[in-house]
Amino acid sequence: MITILLFAHLQESVGKDRIEFPIEQLTVKELKTALQQDYPLLELDHVMTAVNEEYARNESKVTAGDIVAFIPPVSGG
Repeated sequence: MITILLFAHLQESVGKDRIEFPIEQLTVKELKTALQQDYPLLELDHVMTAVNEEYARNESKVTAGDIVAFIPPVSGG
Protein backbone atom coordinates (compact mmCIF):
# COMPACT_ATOMS: atom_id res chain seq x y z
CA MET A 1 0.00 0.00 0.00
CA ILE A 2 1.32 3.43 -0.97
CA THR A 3 0.00 6.53 0.77
CA ILE A 4 -0.45 9.56 -1.48
CA LEU A 5 -0.75 13.06 -0.01
CA LEU A 6 -2.49 15.76 -2.02
CA PHE A 7 -2.28 19.52 -1.52
CA ALA A 8 -4.09 22.65 -2.73
CA HIS A 9 -6.12 22.22 -5.93
CA LEU A 10 -5.20 18.52 -6.21
CA GLN A 11 -6.93 17.93 -2.87
CA GLU A 12 -9.96 19.88 -4.08
CA SER A 13 -10.12 17.89 -7.34
CA VAL A 14 -10.20 14.55 -5.51
CA GLY A 15 -12.20 15.69 -2.48
CA LYS A 16 -9.76 14.32 0.09
CA ASP A 17 -6.21 14.96 1.27
CA ARG A 18 -4.86 11.42 0.93
CA ILE A 19 -5.31 8.28 -1.10
CA GLU A 20 -4.26 4.77 -0.14
CA PHE A 21 -3.09 3.04 -3.33
CA PRO A 22 -2.84 -0.79 -3.27
CA ILE A 23 0.33 -1.25 -5.33
CA GLU A 24 3.59 -2.94 -4.31
CA GLN A 25 6.08 -1.17 -6.61
CA LEU A 26 6.18 1.19 -9.58
CA THR A 27 7.80 4.41 -10.69
CA VAL A 28 6.54 7.90 -9.93
CA LYS A 29 5.51 8.28 -13.58
CA GLU A 30 3.58 4.98 -13.50
CA LEU A 31 1.91 6.08 -10.27
CA LYS A 32 0.85 9.39 -11.84
CA THR A 33 -0.60 7.57 -14.85
CA ALA A 34 -2.49 5.11 -12.65
CA LEU A 35 -3.92 7.91 -10.50
CA GLN A 36 -5.03 9.87 -13.56
CA GLN A 37 -7.08 6.86 -14.66
CA ASP A 38 -9.00 6.81 -11.35
CA TYR A 39 -9.13 10.51 -10.36
CA PRO A 40 -9.46 13.92 -12.07
CA LEU A 41 -5.75 14.74 -11.65
CA LEU A 42 -4.74 16.03 -15.08
CA GLU A 43 -2.19 18.44 -13.54
CA LEU A 44 0.10 15.76 -12.09
CA ASP A 45 2.71 16.30 -14.81
CA HIS A 46 3.22 19.86 -13.54
CA VAL A 47 3.68 19.28 -9.80
CA MET A 48 6.67 18.41 -7.64
CA THR A 49 6.81 14.91 -6.19
CA ALA A 50 8.31 13.89 -2.87
CA VAL A 51 8.78 10.29 -1.74
CA ASN A 52 9.25 9.90 2.00
CA GLU A 53 9.90 13.66 2.29
CA GLU A 54 12.63 13.75 -0.40
CA TYR A 55 12.05 15.19 -3.87
CA ALA A 56 11.76 12.50 -6.53
CA ARG A 57 11.84 12.31 -10.33
CA ASN A 58 9.45 10.46 -12.63
CA GLU A 59 11.84 7.50 -12.88
CA SER A 60 12.19 7.15 -9.07
CA LYS A 61 10.86 3.90 -7.59
CA VAL A 62 7.97 3.87 -5.17
CA THR A 63 7.33 0.77 -3.06
CA ALA A 64 4.73 -0.38 -0.55
CA GLY A 65 4.94 1.61 2.69
CA ASP A 66 6.19 4.78 0.98
CA ILE A 67 4.47 8.13 1.38
CA VAL A 68 4.25 10.12 -1.84
CA ALA A 69 3.35 13.82 -1.80
CA PHE A 70 2.30 15.75 -4.89
CA ILE A 71 3.07 19.41 -4.34
CA PRO A 72 1.66 22.05 -6.70
CA PRO A 73 3.77 25.13 -7.49
CA VAL A 74 3.38 28.02 -5.08
CA SER A 75 3.20 31.61 -6.16
CA GLY A 76 3.43 34.65 -4.03
CA GLY A 77 4.03 38.29 -4.18
